[in-house]
Amino acid sequence: GVWRQTRALLFKNCLIKCRTKKSSVQEVLFPLFFLFWLILMSMMHPHRKYDEVDNTNLGPLDASMLVNFVIGYTPPTRMAREIMKKVAFDNFEDDIVTEEYLSEEELQEASAFKPSNFVGVVFKDDMSYQLRFPDSIAMSSIYMESR
Repeated sequence: GVWRQTRALLFKNCLIKCRTKKSSVQEVLFPLFFLFWLILMSMMHPHRKYDEVDNTNLGPLDASMLVNFVIGYTPPTRMAREIMKKVAFDNFEDDIVTEEYLSEEELQEASAFKPSNFVGVVFKDDMSYQLRFPDSIAMSSIYMESR
């Protein structure tokens, strides 16, 4: 039963492939052609790798740029408050103003109404954070070159 049906189906498929040689060859060659084309395109546009940047002394920070600088952060946890206190008072004294927000949505709303010297900090946990800049700041194109 099953073996005879399988053998008949295999024989039928072989007959069809032999009778339609042009389409059978196309089924094999088109994927190989596209694979060759992809390899050729990837060789023409190689990915750039950037080396490590050595630790260097960048010199003193120009504090005149940080006058009335506003840093908003969320969530207002104990660790976030300590970090922001260290950033604002230990390094720059009275030049930086820190504001805490209860949620990331409040931070985004505040950044829309604040001037361009506002930066948001969203703490994901005690050791990681994300920076939120206003839309007017141009982002670096270093990582946009090769998509």
